[in-house]
Amino acid sequence: MMTDRTVPQRPRVLLLAENCNPEWPSLPVVGYKYARALAKVANVTVATHIRNRENIEKAADMGAPVVYIDNEWIARGMYRLSRLLRGGDQIAWSTNQIMAYLPYVVFERQALRQFRAELARGDFDLVHRITPMSPTLPSYAAGRTRQPFVIGPLNGNLAWPEAFRGEQKREREGLRRLRDLYRYLPYSRGTFTKAAAILAAFPHTIADLPEVVRDRVVDLPEIGFDDTVFHGRGRTPAFAGEGPKRFVFAGRLVPYKVPEAAVRAFATSERLKGHVLQIVGDGPELPRLQAIVAETGAQERIRFEGRKTQAQVAEIMRQGDAFVFPSIRELGAGVVIEAMACGMTVLVTDYGAPGHLASQGRGVRVPLQPLDGLVRDYRAAMEACVAEPGRYAAIATAGQTHAHRHYTWATKAAYTAEIYADVLAGRRPRQSAAYASDA
Repeated sequence: MMTDRTVPQRPRVLLLAENCNPEWPSLPVVGYKYARALAKVANVTVATHIRNRENIEKAADMGAPVVYIDNEWIARGMYRLSRLLRGGDQIAWSTNQIMAYLPYVVFERQALRQFRAELARGDFDLVHRITPMSPTLPSYAAGRTRQPFVIGPLNGNLAWPEAFRGEQKREREGLRRLRDLYRYLPYSRGTFTKAAAILAAFPHTIADLPEVVRDRVVDLPEIGFDDTVFHGRGRTPAFAGEGPKRFVFAGRLVPYKVPEAAVRAFATSERLKGHVLQIVGDGPELPRLQAIVAETGAQERIRFEGRKTQAQVAEIMRQGDAFVFPSIRELGAGVVIEAMACGMTVLVTDYGAPGHLASQGRGVRVPLQPLDGLVRDYRAAMEACVAEPGRYAAIATAGQTHAHRHYTWATKAAYTAEIYADVLAGRRPRQSAAYASDA
């Protein structure tokens, strides 16, 4: 173990954030909000892709210098090929990752060239790659600078459940069987062995990392939420009052999120006939879901809200009582934390990130099982919410407290700053019990 060194109060950090966009959902907006939060605890310079420039400059709130890397000479063609092979951009995630390998390596190589002089002079104390978040996309930058290299949070390696091979086929995820070949790609091994700290989300990701680097792994989920948007201020507590209870599903309507389980469970329950289920989102499963609602005559009780902005989703959550999320292959599940933050009781499938987030009495965990079993158990969970409102209101309170205590972007950035200090002092990176498995 190295002895402590002099550590700057605000380290100078070069952030590699290829996916970093305030208006694009999922990983790009997560990367943006994490980078913006880190800019408040460190002297950050953000290196991101030229495609993000318009939206970043329009937002005008990064709070740090942003340098745009233009590798469109390769990225544009690979993106178009990826969309062609995927049939769009909603499904076939593994194909997308395969097509992203070369453009990403080129991105990091160009970024290091862009900052060659500053890195050589020691103008930065650390290099931190925050996106992409997949461990299958190696880092060209690892070990190529005099500065320590930090990577993550990473998330990946959650297998498809055997009972949902049909959904896997509809997601066009046949190429996932090639996933482990990433270990043989150029720069893959060095990405981890040359990193001073590896931030990784949940046991399914940590288990994928080489055993030799486990002492540098810090359990840190990539998800967070904006507490100016997702909060419970002004809401009536969950399940209060005598009126109809509101159940909400929010997310892309794609096979692996299994919105069908929520719709079938609600539509076929006699006890839930006086209540409402709102489906927020859009996607290729919408026609199937609408057909199920029509077949069961539940049009008055199940409402399709379409795609909404984050602020609109948050308002729906504040008016809701329980968040129903049957997804069977969820790596991060930021929407679960957002629902918790808004004061909803979360009902989730106990597999991957949702099960960990809802542990310790912070939510209701439905066992992973074939579709008919999921429908049965989600129906029972929703009926229990109506039958025992006081019990499930207490669960909502526990989830909301946990979310606001540990998952705001400000809290996560402050914890990352502690990890920076450990790395720069030559100490083993610290582990917060708040993010450990089932904490």
